[in-house]
Parts: sequence; structure tokens; C-alpha cells
Amino acid sequence: MLGFAILLAFNFIGYVIQMGLHLPLPGNVIGLMLFTAALFAKLIKLEWVEDAASLMTRHMMLFFIPYTVGILLFLPIIGANLVAIVGGIIGATAVVLIVTGWVSSKLGKEGEKYGG
Repeated sequence: MLGFAILLAFNFIGYVIQMGLHLPLPGNVIGLMLFTAALFAKLIKLEWVEDAASLMTRHMMLFFIPYTVGILLFLPIIGANLVAIVGGIIGATAVVLIVTGWVSSKLGKEGEKYGG
């Protein structure tokens, strides 16, 4: 229970910060960043939250069921825009692959210059 309490506390703190400061970042992301910082700063021990986080990770698919069901409401819109959606996915994937390959080749050449 301690692990769940810690995880929920960071989630709540993130939402409070987001609402209080009107940040464009979601509260759960802010809470996760604070939680990560607390782990690195050794304020929270991994052993305290490991079991709770492992349980949540094992059953993560259950958290996506409401979103999956909600998408079914938008099937007509998705169907009407299917070409644009698929084109965007394929185009974005191609751009990422090209840029990643280009950066990797440049970094590989830099490493060869310095004997790496």
C-alpha cells in the first residue's frame, strides 16, 4: 500500500501544480517528472514503489480499455479521413527514419575522425 500511496501522491501533486500554475503540461506528466526527480535524488527508494509499479505495469492493458472503447465513437470520422491519417503516419515514420539515418551517419563519421 505504501507504493500505491506514494505513486498517487505524486500524481495528485502534479495535478495540483498543473491546476495552480495553469501549465499546458498534463498533471500526471508533471507528477511523473517529480517522481523521477525524487527517485534520482534518493528521496524515494525504489523498493518502496517497485511492487506497486510492477503490478500496474503488468495490468497496463486494462487502463487502455476505456480509450479503446471511446475510439469506436469516432469510427465514422476516422473512416472519412483514413487517407490523411494513414498518409500522416507513413509520412511521419519516413521522416523519422530518414532523419535518424542521417544523424547516425553524421555521428558515425564524427566518431571515425576521432578514432572512435
